[in-house]
Amino acid sequence: MIRIIIVILYLSQPVMAQTMVMVFLHQNDDKTLVPPAQLSKLINGHKIFMQKLSNEGKLLASGSFEGGGGIFIFKSNSADEVAEWLKPDPGMQSNQWKAEILSYKSRYGNPQAVREPYEMTSYQFIRFTSYIAKFNVNDIPQLMQQHDEYLRQLKKSGNVVAEGIFNDTDGGVLIMKGDLDQKVIESDPAVRAGFLEIEIKKWNTAKGSFGEK
Repeated sequence: MIRIIIVILYLSQPVMAQTMVMVFLHQNDDKTLVPPAQLSKLINGHKIFMQKLSNEGKLLASGSFEGGGGIFIFKSNSADEVAEWLKPDPGMQSNQWKAEILSYKSRYGNPQAVREPYEMTSYQFIRFTSYIAKFNVNDIPQLMQQHDEYLRQLKKSGNVVAEGIFNDTDGGVLIMKGDLDQKVIESDPAVRAGFLEIEIKKWNTAKGSFGEK
């Protein structure tokens, strides 16, 4: 099985892609166990530190996934720069979490800082990753076109909040509001063909983080 990078997330209207950095915060399976009181202190310190980055204009949007983990979107063109910004984070220093830092090109729904008071809301966060075999290579152009058209139809529903791709890595994300039947995403021709894999999570963030009403 060969893992091939395919950038195939397009919406119906061309949008000037804006480059920034998206960070996935994952639980560290090799973390050192700490007492609950210490963990609570680390989490509080992490929140305070992220608020500091937001106040400095570096952090554009953030939120947690139900079940653990979350994402942060930074106003930067450099993943290395963001990695330096995150070093003082108490959570990073304690090795409780792992940060997956990716260059992100926003194609729709540009992230923007939302100031207090704001309303929290939940979105469906879909991450796409592509996997294909050698014998499927010739099918890629047609499947890309079909996937493109499928996203156009999703956009017409009015439920698409944001969409973007990861530069020089793999795949991208689609963020939608409202309830989502997983079968809707599974019906994507590229997903049905087996070379586009999906991961769907509920994401909690500030309403208006992508300019949506």
